Amino acid sequence: MPRPLRVAIGGIHIESSTFSPHLSTADDFEVTRGDDLLARYDWLSPAQPWAADVEWIPLVHARALPGGAVDAATYEAWATELVEKLGAAGPLDGMLLDIHGAMTVVGRDDAEGDLVTAIRAVLGPEPFVSAAMDLHGNVSQVLFDACDLLTCYRTAPHVDVWETRERAARNLVEALRRQQRPHKALVHVPILLPGEMTSTREEPARGLYARIGAVEARDGVIDAAIWIGFAWADQPRCRGAVVVTGTDATATTDAARELGGHFWAARDEFAFVAPTGSMDECLDTALAAVADPARRPFFISDSGDNPGAGGADDVTFAAARMLARPEIRDGSRRAVFASLVDPQAVAQIADRPLGSPVRVTVGGRIDSRDPGPLPLDGILEAVADDPDGGRCVSVRVGGLSILVTSRRMQYRLLESYARLGIKVDEMDLVVVKIGYLEPELFDAAGDWLLALTPGGVDQDLARLPYRNVVRPVFPLDRDFTADLSVVTG
Repeated sequence: MPRPLRVAIGGIHIESSTFSPHLSTADDFEVTRGDDLLARYDWLSPAQPWAADVEWIPLVHARALPGGAVDAATYEAWATELVEKLGAAGPLDGMLLDIHGAMTVVGRDDAEGDLVTAIRAVLGPEPFVSAAMDLHGNVSQVLFDACDLLTCYRTAPHVDVWETRERAARNLVEALRRQQRPHKALVHVPILLPGEMTSTREEPARGLYARIGAVEARDGVIDAAIWIGFAWADQPRCRGAVVVTGTDATATTDAARELGGHFWAARDEFAFVAPTGSMDECLDTALAAVADPARRPFFISDSGDNPGAGGADDVTFAAARMLARPEIRDGSRRAVFASLVDPQAVAQIADRPLGSPVRVTVGGRIDSRDPGPLPLDGILEAVADDPDGGRCVSVRVGGLSILVTSRRMQYRLLESYARLGIKVDEMDLVVVKIGYLEPELFDAAGDWLLALTPGGVDQDLARLPYRNVVRPVFPLDRDFTADLSVVTG
């Protein structure tokens, strides 16, 4: 009787902006090992039929909220642990590489490429490697060459994260059982776009990703994947990509060429998923609009400092513009700002009685761009512990509740607001450090604008000091013919 397949699981998962002054360290990551790592995957609890006759070997997995570049020593410690455990695991048939794809490590231009190279050095050339990725990751030539199967999310906002990881694992197991190394084809598409132009709720991304199902149904095709790429890192690998894997070389190559062509052809159709403007323009519109109850709560995305894309989470520009509005300062309009990370400020005031007057300076400690640290003279409204943000406080200044956290977090869930006594549906205005609204906020919003604010993930890519991305690339360049050549493996 043949022995069970032996498949290792591990990876490092973070999205890193090279334009953000934030430095991601070990303290930013959630790390799982052993049984806790296997327990992350619901297709193992209990094991699905396709996964049952497999020995799954957990290595180490580290995951963090997007941020700035990862400290080199932090990365090297986990990469070393991962490859050492891989080497000690004994003979392996394959590995599931659970990564984001847009990690930057200080001193490295292709972190995932370096990681998979180290993995292959230990694993050897024969076992299969299957990568599960975010569609905002990057597919370098090194990563493509080292993996046998690559796939990524098909939705933004990402509601198919675990489905994608299961698909990557299932494709791997089925390929191993066929005992046939998959054919694969890569097309790099010279497009660099922010996620807020590429939500799959809207065209053309919705239609582009809708093509995948029909392509996958073709004879000889295993998987088709489209990467938007990551716009906020200045590296040669940052651009769109299509990868198709299959059992037939011709079907695989044809499908990759076709999807790459559709991606390029749609380039001029990509637009922001909501109306945009400066922060002051968005406030003008919102404060006029909320006279209509149907448009409350009105959301404004403080998109340039979105921690969900790598922003520092402490740029005070948008909060300062809110406080400059008389109708917010005098309480005529009820508003919330979510949020600023400042553990020093939280520690200074969190132990005071609720309702106490407080004077505290918040933000601007990581990303000090204008206006820098913001003085608040208000009331301590609420204190709560949040699983993402640590100890958090709400400081009320006039009609504005400013949420301050001990750890970087993104206020994408209504329960996070509720912990600090904020009922979103009772607000006139919610300004949140985010890009496109995540599902709960999208459903709660009476109306919505995307403010093109300053920060490490500025949506106006022309304002970013790119030096290393491969040019030409749309939309930084427009008058050129794209090279959509197919690379096979």
